[in-house]
Amino acid sequence: MNSPIKPQLNRLHKYTYREYQHYPNDGFRHEIIDGDHFMSPAPSTKHQRVSSNLHFQLYSQINLTKRGAVFSAPTDVELADHDIVQPDLVVVMDDQKEIITSKRILGVPRLVIEILSPSNPDHDRVLKFEMFARTGVSEYWIIDAESEILEQWVLDDGNYRSLGQHHDSFQAHCLKDVTIQLEAIWD
Repeated sequence: MNSPIKPQLNRLHKYTYREYQHYPNDGFRHEIIDGDHFMSPAPSTKHQRVSSNLHFQLYSQINLTKRGAVFSAPTDVELADHDIVQPDLVVVMDDQKEIITSKRILGVPRLVIEILSPSNPDHDRVLKFEMFARTGVSEYWIIDAESEILEQWVLDDGNYRSLGQHHDSFQAHCLKDVTIQLEAIWD
């Protein structure tokens, strides 16, 4: 049940936040990508440990220095009318804080991070990759917790360009003076 459930493709109506609000709180992650509904089960404990450890590093360098805010799933991010997702981690900097509402992030954050599900990596590597580029997310990190690799992608003229695969420390591209110590997130 790790693969997203794809709805009927031959429908005229694309889902929006109006429908999204009515999905049940059932332990699954519900998302809308290009108007289609996807559902995934709750993440594994390893996934959650990696997310928490990375969140701690980002929080220490962004929230505590009062430069922005880091959010972890489940936080609704409405990138566009037909693109509502719950990324594993989201960074919104102070110069864009108006996109943070009391219910959700309503706009495009500076950085989005997804931790791959081993059973369905294409969901993050293809479907979300294309959506984040299309909606203008400046930087996208894809984490393979099993292989202990982080892929860093930056938006360049509407397309993502790779800044490499990282195994140890590296610097965020769109976040000034943010360095991530990867060896500390795998434990």
